[in-house]
Amino acid sequence: MNRMLAIVEREMRKFFRSPVLMIMSMMLPLVQLVVLGNAFGGKIKNARVGVVDYDHGPQAVKVLEDIDAVEANERTFTAIPYLNERAARKAVQSGKLDAAIIIPASYSQRVLSQDDPQLGLVVDNSDQFMSSAIESTMQSVVAALNAPVLPPRISNSIALEVVELYPYIAYMKFLLAGSVALAMYVSVMIGGGMLYIDDKARGVHEGYLVTPITGLELVMGMNIAGAIKAVLAGISLTVIGSLLAGLGVIFHPILDLELLCILVATSIAFNGMMFLMMVRVEDPLVPRAMFGVLNTLLFFPSGAIYPIAAFPKWLRAIAIVDPFTYAIRSLKEVLLKSGGFGAIYRDLLFLAAFGVGTLLLATPLFKRTL
Repeated sequence: MNRMLAIVEREMRKFFRSPVLMIMSMMLPLVQLVVLGNAFGGKIKNARVGVVDYDHGPQAVKVLEDIDAVEANERTFTAIPYLNERAARKAVQSGKLDAAIIIPASYSQRVLSQDDPQLGLVVDNSDQFMSSAIESTMQSVVAALNAPVLPPRISNSIALEVVELYPYIAYMKFLLAGSVALAMYVSVMIGGGMLYIDDKARGVHEGYLVTPITGLELVMGMNIAGAIKAVLAGISLTVIGSLLAGLGVIFHPILDLELLCILVATSIAFNGMMFLMMVRVEDPLVPRAMFGVLNTLLFFPSGAIYPIAAFPKWLRAIAIVDPFTYAIRSLKEVLLKSGGFGAIYRDLLFLAAFGVGTLLLATPLFKRTL
């Protein structure tokens, strides 16, 4: 035990003597949280939409009034008049407009005679977010135009009543769980994997060979130190991110205990995974080359940014064995839903089993000799 703790102490002293390393290990997730949290999830505002009115009748005036109401209230788009459809289409193709609304000739006559009246909407569907927002807004405009002037006294239509279990969750709050997990991964990758390979390249491990330290003690000492670094990074980003996102869970002791359990289990899983991948690596450039690939392969399929249900089958298969998936899901349960241990214990069991299993696989692969 003393020999193992000596290794832990040596690794932690080296880590704390490099404050820049500590800061940089949290800089990427923190920047990602602030930038992506504000860049995604907001409502489309002030899109440029051309309006071509071939009708100029009373019903066309109603359409223009509803478009002006959208521009004044929701501000989803700004209406720009165009003389003809051809010019409006070219403007959409060239990027001058995001969409174009076409009011065809005889539109008012068709509305009054109930002869299948239609409006045209030309969208730039190369940008699905923008086109979907404009289409949704125009659908609400069309629904308002179809509504009867005098609604029936007894409604016979089916309505959907939506009940939201939680208050409005901004995208920064949604992204926080992924940023915490990413901070721990970066800490493990830089403070664990890269330093481990650098120590081997510089001959630090050669000094262990003249000591009575066993391979198991050396492996456990390095992984305990790596787990402590990851937990510290996770705690730091959880506190900072919660304050930035406006979450008050860090002020609840029970939730803090649940978060600590998640961070410890996640650190064990990440360290075991990283040590298994790096245990036979000799070249110090390999972990640097692997960083971006592993980040993409592990972080994005985890549901941190987009729901897993939308993934193809092969990507969902990666998510099933990805420890990021379980870490992020359990963090969301506590940070966003204030869930109890009943909501996270399965994720904790998987993370702990994953970490222990990878360490058991990596220990026999560890070379005691150079």
